[in-house]
Amino acid sequence: MAESGVEIAASPGGGRPTAQADRAPAPGRRLRRARAAVVVYFFVAGVILATWASRIPDVKAQAGIDDGALSLGLLGLAVGALAAMQVAGRVTDRFGSAAAILPSAVFGSLALAAPAHAHSLPALFAALFALGAGHGLIDVPMNVHAARVERAYGRPIMASFHAAFSIGGFVGAGAGALSAHLGMGAVAAFWAVALACTAASFAVRPLLLPGLDSAQEEGGAAPDTAGPTGGRARPRPAPTVLLLGVVACAAFVAEGSATDWTSVYLHDSAGASDAVAAAGFAVFSAAMAAGRLVGDRLSARFGPVALVRGCGLLAAGGLGLALAVPLPAVALCGFALMGAGLSCIVPQIFSAATSYDPARAGRNLGLVAAAGYVGLLSGPVAIGAIAHLWELRAALAVPALLALFAAAAAGALRCSRSAQRESVR
Repeated sequence: MAESGVEIAASPGGGRPTAQADRAPAPGRRLRRARAAVVVYFFVAGVILATWASRIPDVKAQAGIDDGALSLGLLGLAVGALAAMQVAGRVTDRFGSAAAILPSAVFGSLALAAPAHAHSLPALFAALFALGAGHGLIDVPMNVHAARVERAYGRPIMASFHAAFSIGGFVGAGAGALSAHLGMGAVAAFWAVALACTAASFAVRPLLLPGLDSAQEEGGAAPDTAGPTGGRARPRPAPTVLLLGVVACAAFVAEGSATDWTSVYLHDSAGASDAVAAAGFAVFSAAMAAGRLVGDRLSARFGPVALVRGCGLLAAGGLGLALAVPLPAVALCGFALMGAGLSCIVPQIFSAATSYDPARAGRNLGLVAAAGYVGLLSGPVAIGAIAHLWELRAALAVPALLALFAAAAAGALRCSRSAQRESVR
């Protein structure tokens, strides 16, 4: 696709980009500023979620609820995010990601303060529904705009945006921990972060690329009249988009399982101390952030299909190592490999979902992202149920198998690249 004077060229089958893409002109100042703006939005989204997560005990105590009631409250977060993603997809396709991203980011930022004012389970559910909706609203347009900037760059840069989200998570968690250490209440802490994120969202909005996100602005077909091959719109998402959603779900199941069960496995199955067990998820997260920082170079060098295939195998192998050798040091290495492997799968899937049919990028990404979040939220629960019936080591074999499935289904990215090339002829 041509945008801002830069043309993307990909090798057949979504493999390594051709020499034409390798020789793409250096991005201009306007494009670099747009990239920086999208990085800020990803960073803000990561800060918001991590700040909330870091102060959950305080909010729980303030609401006067137990763990069981908290799990019901957290359901509001999931329901809000899944519902908002579908709305965000249609709004983004209709008005463009540049128009949708600022109000979404402002709503998501200010919604962070809502849980701090919840003094009962119904109030907490409503507050977390708003927070989840804010995340769902910003997730779609920022990924669509990221894909637009990536197309204009003429080379892979999607992983760097997701790395900004991971880094924002580290910063948000640190800010939450620092505020708790200083004795700052959840209300003051959440409002401080919310206002800072709101200000950052307003500050970078003028740097985004103007106009719509697809060939419409260049005289192409309208979203409701043409598909990726120039025919009439599909009443339903294409099978390739559905497959991308399944792969995203598999990757998110593995990520969610690592989030919730890494420390438990290290402590109960590998015999690690409390301190080592607590470090398990930190090792996983650090490896994931590092992988995303180099993911764009790997995608440019080997192509998205090979990258996702290799990452799926690495994630499965890392988790398999941790399960096969339940020793703390070995398990930590295994979880680090798992984090590095999972790091680049979701960015490549999201990029493929938005590129498959740019005129419906919002709808397609909303569907794929929603499928992913279903896996993120339901996966840990399923792992716990299997562990209850058998043992945790057997349950954690499921994410390893799902990582292998992601590797096997990497060819879906090849189909998405072929459809993208058809859409711009």
